[in-house]
Amino acid sequence: MPRTRLELELLERQTLAPYAQFSGDSLGREHEEAPPDWRTHYQRDRDRVIHSRAFRRLENKTQVFLNGTGDHLRTRLTHTMEVAAIARNIASALRLNSDLTETIALAHDLGHSPFGHKGESVLARLMRGHGGFEHNLHSLRIVEHLEQKYPGFSGLNLTWEVREGLAKHRTTYDHPARTKQFEARNSSLEAQVANVADEITYYSHDLDDGLDSGLLCEEQLASHVAVFAEASKRVKRQYGKIPSESRHYFIIRTIIDMQIRDVVETTEAHIQRSGVNSADAVRLHRRPLVAHSPERRRSNLELRQYLYKNLYYNPEVHQPNLRAVRLLERLFKHFLAHPRDLGGDYLKKTRKEGLHRAVCDYLAGMTDRYVVLECERIFGQA
Repeated sequence: MPRTRLELELLERQTLAPYAQFSGDSLGREHEEAPPDWRTHYQRDRDRVIHSRAFRRLENKTQVFLNGTGDHLRTRLTHTMEVAAIARNIASALRLNSDLTETIALAHDLGHSPFGHKGESVLARLMRGHGGFEHNLHSLRIVEHLEQKYPGFSGLNLTWEVREGLAKHRTTYDHPARTKQFEARNSSLEAQVANVADEITYYSHDLDDGLDSGLLCEEQLASHVAVFAEASKRVKRQYGKIPSESRHYFIIRTIIDMQIRDVVETTEAHIQRSGVNSADAVRLHRRPLVAHSPERRRSNLELRQYLYKNLYYNPEVHQPNLRAVRLLERLFKHFLAHPRDLGGDYLKKTRKEGLHRAVCDYLAGMTDRYVVLECERIFGQA
């Protein structure tokens, strides 16, 4: 016989730590629905995220390299899937609710603009004075309002805990403002894990893409980045001389393993010292508990600075992205001047939420490819 939702909830209480977020304790959904039969609430949320249009569009949105640059380079979708895998690993090790963690990780970039962080910066500048734009809060907007799949409500009607995780998704890149719905000092440990997993993923996998593209080189990394040198030595000790593709893979895998081990051990110590014994106590604690050790934070900062200098602002990455975001800005100004070109649904939205927000929603939802197609349709060329 398949397990029922109630049996799955009981299994959580028998196996998870007392400070985990139990699905049976969820604060629920904004719109009342019959509970799932064979899934927990968070498993239903995960499936809703995966089946959303916003999730599918991530396949054609830039991570670092302009989408379409190379068949083996990461997109926003593959990045998201890798974040989810690392987040679930950490959550399981800490006996947290891996379903909730995975769901937050899968949804954390739903609101990302075309053309990566440069696209986000353009939209934030153009929306200054009109409510701004920040992709984490736009992810929340998507799951609360913009997805239109269900007859009884707008959005995906996700649980409060998933939406809290999106509203409070903080990394080195992301600093969303607090919202009235989620005013507790901290988010759940599961949401904190998703935050750290995002950082682990983009540093290690951007490094991998940089090596794969030829813009980064092993010798220079080993000389200037301690975490890479340490991983490289470990791989050489264990495997000796191996082909470059295998060597790159195992170095990146070793970096990820070191990062995960550091987070799990550091977080376990933080939790024990804090004395928290419930998910609510975690939210009231004076600071986040999921973290790297001070030593690992310093080495990650060194890696981050190296990536900025040698990858993110490398002309081969930076210039194509700058040219692409100019298309985004050109479309934004066009739609402000010609709102009827937006199409029916977004034109209706201008009456309720204003022209700037309707245009921003439209552009933020576009894939990189669709921005180019719209420019060709409107201006005759991209």
